[in-house]
Amino acid sequence: MSKMSADSKTLRIAATGDLHYNRTSKGRLQALFAEASKSADVLLLCGDLTDYGHAEEAHVLAEDIQAHATVPVMAVLGNHDFETGHVEEISRIFESAGVIMLEGECKEIGGVGFAGVCGFGGGFGRFMLNAWGEPLIKDFAQEGVNQAMKLERALARLQTPKRVVITHYAPVRDTVVGEDPEVFAFLGSSRLEGPLNRFNVAAAFHGHAHNGAAEGQSSNGVPIYNVSLPVLKRAQPEQPWFRLFEVQP
Repeated sequence: MSKMSADSKTLRIAATGDLHYNRTSKGRLQALFAEASKSADVLLLCGDLTDYGHAEEAHVLAEDIQAHATVPVMAVLGNHDFETGHVEEISRIFESAGVIMLEGECKEIGGVGFAGVCGFGGGFGRFMLNAWGEPLIKDFAQEGVNQAMKLERALARLQTPKRVVITHYAPVRDTVVGEDPEVFAFLGSSRLEGPLNRFNVAAAFHGHAHNGAAEGQSSNGVPIYNVSLPVLKRAQPEQPWFRLFEVQP
């Protein structure tokens, strides 16, 4: 299915997120899937694939992907996809439609390795929440650690010199700026940044922060892109709503 660019040494990536498909969304992003298939060799979906995590919503999106996307599609789940507790079912629906789910998993395409997790909150830098105090606070902080470890393990399994990461939650503060500071801790965690730096990934893509900034970077200079649909619509209102990025394997 993959259509490599004229320069066979370049893999073209299209990335978007926060599709929020519901039961009546059929055809809503037909143009996005079709244009991404013309412009890129692979399409990344950075979570919140559904609006409330219902199987019916997943079926609508899966059918649109099957009908209009002609390149490999990889995805992670977002917080909305967990809402009704049907994560395993909706994951199976997407996988049945050919979507490669990267929940702690990895995949190589065109000589580039891809790894992904949903991620979790916890905050950034010196304001990051630590596992101290009440058990509920410890559990919250530990989930951020668990997600970072899943990402680390997925990246370690890749043998490719170039790696790309997709998450739903942000790995750095840069790309959530624009949201109310009071909610930064619920939009991402610096714990996700560590694996990006240690494996010197080529780029990382995330969603979730609808009012955040489009671009940022890790402390080691890894480019990080917020590809939430609302962000893309503001940044490029007249263009297809995905971020294009090229990697030389």
